[in-house]
Amino acid sequence: MMKIRLFSTGGTIAKRYDEISGELVFDGEHVQKMLKQGRCTQTINISPLMLKDSLEMDNQDRDAIFEACDGLDSHILITHGTDTIVESAKKLSSIADKTIVLTGAMIPYAFKNSDAMFNLAFAISATSMLPHGVYICMNGQIFSWDNVVKNKKEGHFEKLS
Repeated sequence: MMKIRLFSTGGTIAKRYDEISGELVFDGEHVQKMLKQGRCTQTINISPLMLKDSLEMDNQDRDAIFEACDGLDSHILITHGTDTIVESAKKLSSIADKTIVLTGAMIPYAFKNSDAMFNLAFAISATSMLPHGVYICMNGQIFSWDNVVKNKKEGHFEKLS
């Protein structure tokens, strides 16, 4: 059975509401909770890399993601914040002989009506089936890393051309 290596990096998908502070905070257990809730039987090895809002990511963070992916398995899934997901995908685009899929959510997993479960499940399937390359899976679509943009006005991802 194929194994998927999943790296979590933070982003909206990993946030929850803290009742004490009244702020959105990171939940380091979000992926495990989602896989359990979805009754996932796929072999997925989860490795947390960081818990950051993607707007706070810098080149060192992207280098860390690159290094984690470069020497490992051939099927990699990354949960990531949606604001700079394309920048991280671009950084990973030089890695050959791997299928790398990035996904995230517009609404935190912990919130009602979140798109997180749908996006994660879709990305797991895509990671299992896509040929080598770097992709972004959002909103029920698969995008090549170099032909996608986040439409902030509409709240979804779409092809550039």
